[in-house]
Amino acid sequence: MVKQTLFITLNTLVAFGIGAGLFYGIFAQAEPGTILQSIYHGGPLVIVLIAILIMLIVFAIERYFSLYGVAKGKSSVQVFFKKLVTLIQNDDYDGALAACDKQRGTTANVLRAGIEQYRALRGDESVDGEKRLEMTQAAIEEANALEGPLLERNLIAMSTIASIATMVGLLGTTIGMIRAFAATGNVEGGVIDAQQLAVGISEALINTAGGLASGIGGIFFYNFFVNKVDSFNYTTDEASFEVMQLLRAKEGR
Repeated sequence: MVKQTLFITLNTLVAFGIGAGLFYGIFAQAEPGTILQSIYHGGPLVIVLIAILIMLIVFAIERYFSLYGVAKGKSSVQVFFKKLVTLIQNDDYDGALAACDKQRGTTANVLRAGIEQYRALRGDESVDGEKRLEMTQAAIEEANALEGPLLERNLIAMSTIASIATMVGLLGTTIGMIRAFAATGNVEGGVIDAQQLAVGISEALINTAGGLASGIGGIFFYNFFVNKVDSFNYTTDEASFEVMQLLRAKEGR
């Protein structure tokens, strides 16, 4: 929990630092008429939008490596599970635990907890078969509950970013339109200040584009990784059910 809080804090601070650096160091110094100069006309809220976009990218990269690198494990889950079933059928629980340790994915970690519990209770004559199965199921459910938050980490942050980015973009749009209308109301000699009008409209459009870009990205990445987490959970539940069925068959249940 502490590491996660530190990660989010550092991500936020670095993102805002980069946003401010780009805004004042690059966009503000860009030549008039360029896209970078137009972005600068979006106003200080552009810093927030840049920071939000950077945070989103960092969260997406972290989730990708966590789900596809760590949670997936060292080898194919299907190949691992077929080997695990064979080991359990042959009563080779030590081999089954070793296979789980070698695979090291989410599914393997959950199944390992159940197999380890069953192996420990298997030689205990004071515990009947039904109780062994219940305790094994409880161990699997507990391990699954611990793995769940690791899979879902930073997904709420992505969802929040999608909402906040849209709102920040809308705020920038509103401020830009206020300035644009203020320019039309400030008429001297019957001539509207075209420069101020253009700056206001530019600010509105830049913030709209920035807010939509981060919002669309946030929604995309959130749904993408939620779907991946659901796939992991389904695979784990299915594998856990199959393992429990094998153990029930051994207990004659």
